[in-house]
Amino acid sequence: MVWNFPNILTISRIVLTFIFVILASNAGVMFAEEPTFTEMTLRWIAYVCAIIAGLTDFADGYLARKWNQQSDFGALFDPLADKIFATATMILLVEFDLMPAWMAVVILSREFLVTGLRSMALKRGRVIAADRWGKVKTALQMAAVFIAGSAWTEIFDIKEVVCGGFSLWHLWKGMLYLVVFITVASGVRYFYNNRDLILNHDEK
Repeated sequence: MVWNFPNILTISRIVLTFIFVILASNAGVMFAEEPTFTEMTLRWIAYVCAIIAGLTDFADGYLARKWNQQSDFGALFDPLADKIFATATMILLVEFDLMPAWMAVVILSREFLVTGLRSMALKRGRVIAADRWGKVKTALQMAAVFIAGSAWTEIFDIKEVVCGGFSLWHLWKGMLYLVVFITVASGVRYFYNNRDLILNHDEK
């Protein structure tokens, strides 16, 4: 059944992502002049949409398994919704000067490569489930979105000096490198553990 609750959550993630992007694109530049009241309102609504969309990423798969409501629709659209959300957030982080473009390219390349690997596995009757490192990767990416959104909505100043010339900006940069490392490492692990799919590429 397509219209079960987990699938509705998946569809809502796609819808919320589009709303998030539209609002964020009209809410002013990150480190420019002081945002207006309207821009801050748009930022907060966009931020809430992004948080809810991120939470549905954890909820839909869990509920589908718990309630035994897995479906072909969910198997197809859940990873698609994840990629749409990841792509949108990475593009906005680059646009707002919170992430270098090369990091976004590396992270998104890994996401699409692993999606391709999973598609190849499905053709051979194998399901590649998310492993522990994949889940850590997702959690770190969501944490990065949460922190970036908090700075964007001015909950705190990400460039504020904490002590001795050391700022939250340095911690943020360090976290980004950690996200990239875990993202790449988890992707390499997927390919290594399923290398037979590529080495034995004859169609069956």
